Amino acid sequence: MNSTETMQPFLDKKDGYVVAVVGATGAVGETMLEILAERKFPISDIIPVASSRSAGSEITFNGKDYTVQDLAIFDPTGVDIALFSAGGGTSKAYAPKFAEAGCYVVDNSSAWRMDEDIALVVPEVNPHALEMARENHIIANPNCSTIQMVVALKPLHDTVPIERVVVSTYQAVSGAGGKAMEELAKQTAALLNGEEPEIDVFPARIAFNVIPHIDVFMDDGYTKEERKMMDETCKILESDIAVTATTVRVPVFYSHSESVNITFSGQMSANQARDLLADAEGICVVDDPSGEDYPLASEASGSDSVWVGRIRDDKSYPNSLHLWVVADNVRKGAALNAVQIAEILIRQP
Repeated sequence: MNSTETMQPFLDKKDGYVVAVVGATGAVGETMLEILAERKFPISDIIPVASSRSAGSEITFNGKDYTVQDLAIFDPTGVDIALFSAGGGTSKAYAPKFAEAGCYVVDNSSAWRMDEDIALVVPEVNPHALEMARENHIIANPNCSTIQMVVALKPLHDTVPIERVVVSTYQAVSGAGGKAMEELAKQTAALLNGEEPEIDVFPARIAFNVIPHIDVFMDDGYTKEERKMMDETCKILESDIAVTATTVRVPVFYSHSESVNITFSGQMSANQARDLLADAEGICVVDDPSGEDYPLASEASGSDSVWVGRIRDDKSYPNSLHLWVVADNVRKGAALNAVQIAEILIRQP
């Protein structure tokens, strides 16, 4: 039985739902709209919403044009579900207003993730956390790098509890937005033409480089991105798992890659892990060293799966494994996860 089948419905059954996409003109918002259409989400009305800069422009959904509404003056009355991807400050200011109007908000920013009263949800991992949202109607999407890792950890942790995770990420520039992707393209072109590249978005040149610095540094020497992975993993899985992270930006446009070292409370072989992962929801195992076959960022881009490979025993420490985990950070790391949560909200037993 699917873990969501015993849950009571969140919304009354209807032929179609009113869905607002807040931040509809951004990369994640556009992908949310694409995925809603691809997965044939039952919609009676789609309402694109954005800041005043984008208000009045048009987007196309299922072959029909819609005018983008101004968030500052938009009335959320009658909206069933709002998918937010408009930044933490915007979410803090407007998500409660949507929730007070009776709308379920699925927020992609970091604004609500570590609020103890807000559900932090990955549908393949902890769908029952959604029960928290019946009162406040706000649900948080985890950080993109956290999502793909916990999807891979979940089937293993359910079989043999995990004690410790050490993760190093190799994160695509799309995680920093459209200007970051533009900077990588321009710097690459400049260097190939023997010109000096301009540095604006990142703290150092990203083209032909690797930057061990994502988000701001904190007092303990970790970056905020690293702290997000550490704290969110414990909130989603178990509070007593020891997690440490190093997050790194690499010159790739889409898809985050992660080297994950896991220590279990008991024996877990690479072969057992491979079988568990192959049977798990949302995971595609690509792991054939003899054929030099393993997950690549270029192949994961545009995919809805979390790709796992390089599954091997850690010879240096007992009850430990290595994994290589790759996923499209804009799709599964943001837009798809939000739509999957919305699908649970409308699911009937």
